[in-house]
Amino acid sequence: MSERSRGPLLALRILSAILLAVAGGIHLYLLTVGVGGLLGVLFVLNGIAGLVLAIGELVTRGALLRITTVLGLLFLIASLAALLLALTVGLFGIREVWSFTLVPETVIVESIGIVVLAITTAAVLRRPRGLQTAAG
Repeated sequence: MSERSRGPLLALRILSAILLAVAGGIHLYLLTVGVGGLLGVLFVLNGIAGLVLAIGELVTRGALLRITTVLGLLFLIASLAALLLALTVGLFGIREVWSFTLVPETVIVESIGIVVLAITTAAVLRRPRGLQTAAG
């Protein structure tokens, strides 16, 4: 497989990893501005998951890459859905407001992340398995 044909997938994987890390990082940052209780615990889990998935997006190959990419997409969908629920009807008794720290930015990052991860997932799943292992 040529470098030219591997380039776009590598770029998508790097961009996906950046967006996953930023989404996770936002949640970890919010712990420093006073988010605590149940929400704080959920943010720690979200932050760790985002960072682990970001690393996985860069270092895995083959079947594990396919799993990691799908999980990254599902992670961002779930994270954005949880925020939108908290903004509208509430989630776990928590009501969020648009003016809270980084809420608009989180919606933007996670929305872009969903689009990028959807494209990355499609690209990863469409590659023949033999090429996945050899070319990443």
